[in-house]
Formats: sequence, structure tokens, C-alpha cells
Amino acid sequence: GPFRWEGKHYNSRHVNPWAKPYQKPHPPVWLPGVVSRDSLMWAAKQRIPYIMLATEMEPTRQAFQLYHDTAAEEGYESGPQNLGYLWKVHVDETEELAEATGRKYVQGPSNPFLAGNEGTVNPALVNLPGLTSRRRVLPTQAVATAARGGGGGVAGVLGRPYEQQIDDRTIICGTPKTVIPKIREVLEYVRPGSIFFWDGDGAMTHDDAMRSLRLMGEEVIPAVREIAKELDLPGPFEVDPAKNKPIEPTPDVAP
Repeated sequence: GPFRWEGKHYNSRHVNPWAKPYQKPHPPVWLPGVVSRDSLMWAAKQRIPYIMLATEMEPTRQAFQLYHDTAAEEGYESGPQNLGYLWKVHVDETEELAEATGRKYVQGPSNPFLAGNEGTVNPALVNLPGLTSRRRVLPTQAVATAARGGGGGVAGVLGRPYEQQIDDRTIICGTPKTVIPKIREVLEYVRPGSIFFWDGDGAMTHDDAMRSLRLMGEEVIPAVREIAKELDLPGPFEVDPAKNKPIEPTPDVAP
């Protein structure tokens, strides 16, 4: 949906079905987005975790601060368990291989929103009437550009040169030894309780993705878990975002 229905017995101009989750109670609800103040404030009022999608670090930190400020106005203290961040991280066996593979992030087939992965945003598609309120986005230069359809948010980050994305940590590539400290920088700066690594994209091959996946599991993710403990970054499965209370571990149930 939505769609128009003109039937034998009744007509409806606007039908928009919503499928209810089969699982009862339903799984946790998270809200992914970028730089909309309205979405951030709504999520904070509902105590729903907000996941920033591939945004630059400064707008991300501003967004998270807006969430915290709104939560305080609502009478509760939010924390890392209310926040998540997705960005591009690729791990490889050597620095040279990581550099060559990382550049594939900005290569590959075109899509209707970008003129190729290295292109600019198509304003006709991202500035549809009512899609975004230009006055209700975060006041950063990158975000102001996004509101004009010139790049920002996910599409704007994708359209910037590879070197620039490496410099500002929106892409992190390297061996586990060099990647882990850079991930720590991001965690220290934006303090999310949930993180998501965007890998295997652009012109990357299956082998590229599998090398990274193996090294992630063997070296990177265990190290990141320890960093999260050190920085006191609980996730939403450790602290309930709605109640702001620790979640009791579920006892193992024998099959």
C-alpha cells in the first residue's frame, strides 16, 4: 500500500494495510533514520531506540543529543541503549588488500537515487512533497545540503569521495589491528549502544565479504564488545530502553 480500491460493494480512496507481527509480544521496535528532528523527537517521546544510518559523526552526535534532550523533557534519562549507528566497516588480511577492496564501496552499478555509487543525489526522488520538512532537520552544513537535495544523510555520504569518507570515519577499512582503534574513536564520539557494520557493498565480491566476515567474527567483534564494556555502552538487550532498567538474563531452557 497505499492503493485505491473500487469494488462492487464499496469504494475507498486510500487503503494502506499494516501487517501485525505474528510474535506475541511483538519484537522490539527500533526506528532507523537520518537527520529528521521530528523523527528523533518522536522516537524519544515513545522511548523507541533511534538508529542513525551512515551519517557523518558530527550530525550523528547532534542527533543523539537531541534525543537525550527530548527524553529529559519527557521526564526520563536516555542512554546508549536508546541509540544505534550504522556505518561502513571492512576488514581484510592486509592493509593493501583492505585499501583496494574498500574503494569498491564507491563503485558498482547505478541506482535510481544516485548517479552511480559515486554520483550525486537525484533531487527529484528525495524531495517529494511532504517527504521531509526542510525546517525540521539538524542545523549542520551537511544536513542543510541534504535538505536542498545536494547530498547529506545516507545519499550525501555515499556521494562523497572515498578519501574524504576515510578521513571522517564514515568508511573504515584496514586489518583488525588498524580497524579496532578507529571503531573505538567512533564509539567514544557518538556513544551508541548498538552498532551495525555495513559491508560487502558496491563492487565487492563474495570472497571480499567472506574475508571480512571471518575477521570480524574472529578478532573485531570480540574486541568491540570489550570496548563497549570499558566505555559503558549498554545495548537495548542489556538495559530496557523503555524502562531504563537492566534486563534480567533469560535462563537457558533445555529443548
